Amino acid sequence: MDRFFAFVGGTSGIWSVASAATLIGEGLPSVERVDILAAVDNSGLANPSDALWTLRGVVSHERYVTHQERAELRLRSPALNRPEATCAALIPLRKNAEWWAMAQDERRTILEEQSGHIRAGMEALPAVARKLHHCRDLGEPFDFLTWFEFHPRDVSSFETLLEHLRRSEEWKYVDREIDIRLTHA
Repeated sequence: MDRFFAFVGGTSGIWSVASAATLIGEGLPSVERVDILAAVDNSGLANPSDALWTLRGVVSHERYVTHQERAELRLRSPALNRPEATCAALIPLRKNAEWWAMAQDERRTILEEQSGHIRAGMEALPAVARKLHHCRDLGEPFDFLTWFEFHPRDVSSFETLLEHLRRSEEWKYVDREIDIRLTHA
């Protein structure tokens, strides 16, 4: 099973970049397309020659969720690569040192009890599929790469989710965020 992923920005790939916005911190070079490479381990992710940037992440166990939340997420979450999901978003983000200095239970309190992160994500299901890639322990420039896929009719569900998260207490700890919107035929 593939656990390591690379999002490669350049001139090739199945996803066309519709827009890219740097919301907080340093941006990335502009690209026309994004490709997604997958491998069993990190050594299988070579940089294509046309890459202007490559962001790597690993799919890991779910953090901050309770047993019941995890079961509900697994039950309600759609698969990625649905033919009708021709819209996507790649949102790389990094949280500040204050966030990482907290204990996991403190982060859970901010993430869910104060910010409603998991509840907001559940409300977007099954319209919006997502996969979280962890990067912090790989020495990457972001802590997380979140990949979302959805049908064009579900853009408003996705926007509602993002609006909620960006207004939350949790987002006060974000010090770098880029919003890359993509499409494919």
